[in-house]
Amino acid sequence: MKKLRVGIIGMGNMGGKYASMIARGEVPLMELKAVTRAKEEKLKELKELLLNRKACDENQENTLQIFYSADDLIKAVQEGVLELDAVIIATPHYLHQEQTTAAFKAGLHVMCDKPSGVYSRQAREMNEEAENYNLVYAMMFNQRTSPVFQKMKEIAESGIYGRIKRVNWIVTDWYRPDSYYQSGGWRATWAGDGGGTLLNQCPHNLDLLQWICGMPARVQGFCHEGKYHDIEVEDEVTAYMEFDNGATGIFFASTGEAPGINRLEISMEDALLVCDKGELKVCELGFHEAEYRKTATDCFAKLNGQWHNIDCKTIDSQYVEMLKNYAEAIMKRTPLLAKGKEGSKSLLLSNAIYLSSWKREMIEIPKEGTEYELEFEKEFEKELSARIKCPDNMS
Repeated sequence: MKKLRVGIIGMGNMGGKYASMIARGEVPLMELKAVTRAKEEKLKELKELLLNRKACDENQENTLQIFYSADDLIKAVQEGVLELDAVIIATPHYLHQEQTTAAFKAGLHVMCDKPSGVYSRQAREMNEEAENYNLVYAMMFNQRTSPVFQKMKEIAESGIYGRIKRVNWIVTDWYRPDSYYQSGGWRATWAGDGGGTLLNQCPHNLDLLQWICGMPARVQGFCHEGKYHDIEVEDEVTAYMEFDNGATGIFFASTGEAPGINRLEISMEDALLVCDKGELKVCELGFHEAEYRKTATDCFAKLNGQWHNIDCKTIDSQYVEMLKNYAEAIMKRTPLLAKGKEGSKSLLLSNAIYLSSWKREMIEIPKEGTEYELEFEKEFEKELSARIKCPDNMS
């Protein structure tokens, strides 16, 4: 069986995880061929995994090439020294655009880890570059594989309970101790990381929020920098959102609150959806609340709906499911769970929350392809640049 020859650019926590999954054979259509700057213990582990698979399958390759940088890996592809079909990019955020573009030019399919970049302009330009090539471009939004979130999206879009009135998401199970922020000189800096909780932990949540409920029209953000950790970026954020259909929302996230919770509520005209601790339930009113509100004679009536649990299947690994989908999109033309262009939406939303917090005013979220989008990008980059203390932090 022909396999997709894959290289991993960036061998930190996530890149190392993806490499191990492929080397163990958890993604049957993928074959690990190259990595960049892996630590010695990780290289030893990968080589042993590949050797073990070779012993079980004589058709399995066990060679692994190691490159110092993304530039070296891509150059090797262009010169024919390395035969690759695709790469997975899991490097610091600022590098995503440069490396994705270089991979496209080398004829490689790309899966980029979240976020697309730091500036929404980077995501937009990545999307524009991708259109020049007949290549698969995917984002690692692994939480889209969750049956619970897929079910919430299905219900919200079906209209079975009417339109969305309110969305509230409290996500504080992203707890991080000080050692996390001290694990790399680039972490938790404007110059190296490009942001804090919003850009590092929350791209998944912001992606799911707009994926399920649609993109907010405007937002007012409140970012608290170094509230719980000795860092220059935010570790707590609150955002108030308004949607074009009149719905409102609150998004709250923190890496300094314990015990953490992860509770998403979507209030619709005729029901309330609640996802808490990975379990989904719905309270159905059984009638149209708007009609009742206009005709009820009891001034103090409390409406008690009927609660039901919604059973959703489980999956073993969200990351494996995303990697399988990426491989199948290339090999079998299976639709992507998260196209590359989807990365621009959560990044645009986080940029708007940041800009709103810095300027202390509500920010309209620009529509794609408008003049305001370009003005927004310039304003955000201007404000972020003022907060970057030392570009050398990226080294």
